Amino acid sequence: MKTTKLQLLLAFFLIFQTYLFAQENLFAGIEIGSKGIKMSVLDVYNIKKGSYNIQSYWSENVGIARGIAMDGNLLKEDIDKAASVVAENYKKLKNEINVPDANIFIVGSSGVAMAKNTQELIDKVKSLTAKDMEFIDAQTEGKMLLKGCIPPVDYKDSMVLDIGGGNTKGGYVDVFNSENFVFFPLALNYGTVTLTEAVIKKTRNDEIGEFNIKSFGFLPILREQVNAMYNSKPVALKKDKVYMSGGAVWAFYTLLNGEAPEHFNEFKLEDVINYDAIVKNNFKRFEDLAKTDKNVEKVLKTYSQKYLISASNLLLVTLEAIPDINDKKLYFAKEGQIAWLVSYIADRSKKVKKIY
Repeated sequence: MKTTKLQLLLAFFLIFQTYLFAQENLFAGIEIGSKGIKMSVLDVYNIKKGSYNIQSYWSENVGIARGIAMDGNLLKEDIDKAASVVAENYKKLKNEINVPDANIFIVGSSGVAMAKNTQELIDKVKSLTAKDMEFIDAQTEGKMLLKGCIPPVDYKDSMVLDIGGGNTKGGYVDVFNSENFVFFPLALNYGTVTLTEAVIKKTRNDEIGEFNIKSFGFLPILREQVNAMYNSKPVALKKDKVYMSGGAVWAFYTLLNGEAPEHFNEFKLEDVINYDAIVKNNFKRFEDLAKTDKNVEKVLKTYSQKYLISASNLLLVTLEAIPDINDKKLYFAKEGQIAWLVSYIADRSKKVKKIY
């Protein structure tokens, strides 16, 4: 039986239509964070049911927040570098991965948003990509993390905390009925980078021993601010589950256990205490491990020992301040880095229940 021209045209149309539909399901995000720039590509089937695949994810270790601790501003050279990296990856997403332009979002994290001259970064990105970018404040970022990190079935019993480079943020929801989810934010103006810079200001030299001593001396200040954060929203302390994300938690879990195998990986406070001791007193163990373990090597290429000490202090203090912490379920949310993108897509779907 011969294939007619009409059949060929119909087959071509169906293939082309399928291709277009597949491309419309692709969404991508570029996030400018305090410690790096992250790119995520999602193939979305049903965002309401959480049906999506992470097609690809990568990051570039471009720090931009160091100037904030100096005078409150992003440095011009950091702005130029970050915008250039954003432009290169935007072109890759659009031209090589074929993500529709309307489905590519560019955002700045709440840690970077703390700078006084963010408009300069917005303008630079716009000039190189013709795309608008927006900054996410800590409250919005906390809400996005919750929606993207925590399974909806666990909303009622959980809180989320993300330890970023510039700050720590998160929160919880109160579920009043099947239609109303009200978000309550938590925020701390210290992250891995900003805490490290604050401690360095108090040191007399670059030695790790000196940094360790000054970090220990800074702990009372950190504990006071963490307690103030929880006291502002005491209901958070009653939640049975704590989902944690961010570079600090990724570094902890990877260095101690290797690459996280699940979306949600359980750990205990005791694990954090053991890890903290190694980071501060036996760092060579991780340096030796990095020679044969690519995941450990990646962590050490991303964070110096000083950053890891600060990250560990933040993780330890935020957990120790929670009453009955050993009775709680603690999880490292592996996909926390794409949580904001999942939330972005969800917010554009009228079928998804809103969190206010």
